[in-house]
Amino acid sequence: MPTDRPQPVFVLVRPQMGENIGAAARAMWNFGLDRMRITAPRDGWPNPKAVAMASGAGRLLDEARLVDDTASAVSDCTFVLATTARARGLTKPVFSPERAMELAAEKIAAGEKVAVLFGPERAGLENDDIARANAIINVPVNPEFASLNLAQCVLLTAYEWQLAASEIAPERVDMAKADWAEQIEIEKLASHYEAQLGEAGFFFPEHKAETMKLNLRNMWSRMPLTRADVQMLHGVMRQMVRWKARG
Repeated sequence: MPTDRPQPVFVLVRPQMGENIGAAARAMWNFGLDRMRITAPRDGWPNPKAVAMASGAGRLLDEARLVDDTASAVSDCTFVLATTARARGLTKPVFSPERAMELAAEKIAAGEKVAVLFGPERAGLENDDIARANAIINVPVNPEFASLNLAQCVLLTAYEWQLAASEIAPERVDMAKADWAEQIEIEKLASHYEAQLGEAGFFFPEHKAETMKLNLRNMWSRMPLTRADVQMLHGVMRQMVRWKARG
């Protein structure tokens, strides 16, 4: 059964190769999308090559809605986006994939039903298909090689949907059961190194000592240290002092 998470419908318009349909299903399911519609597949339906290529996402093919044309595929939708890599001479809003999926997420959250059209492999969507869309998703590909594989286009759009619909941090640190060091721990580490380096005559010449100490403390503050890091650095300094004393 389809998942109950709100999402856009992905419509494959007149796809030519079963392998690309299967790969598109796999790309959709990679990002939690499972609403596929297929209009007039060239090689008929069902397609064993699509099933073989889906590799774990076969459920999407089983549940895909087969329709005769683009109009039927989007008849129950309130907002339709058409993907294309080249200008079509039609007056329509044109969005990047990122902004298009942000807009789709906004509309779906407001209760609208959104569809995204993907054209056949050889030439993409025809103007008659695009004329039925409310806006265009323009994929910024190399103009000297604008041909984009169907499944790749689906993957790109599905990825942008995932970013738009989920609270995904653009950057994170996996802590691996560690905790960040507190400022008091960083202060003690800095004092430890400052004291030992002072005894070793590191802060020379004397008139530069304060600047060198300031730079050292600034270096510690720039480093994202965990408590385990701090303990290890204390240990490094203690071992160096012991080794020197033995020598």
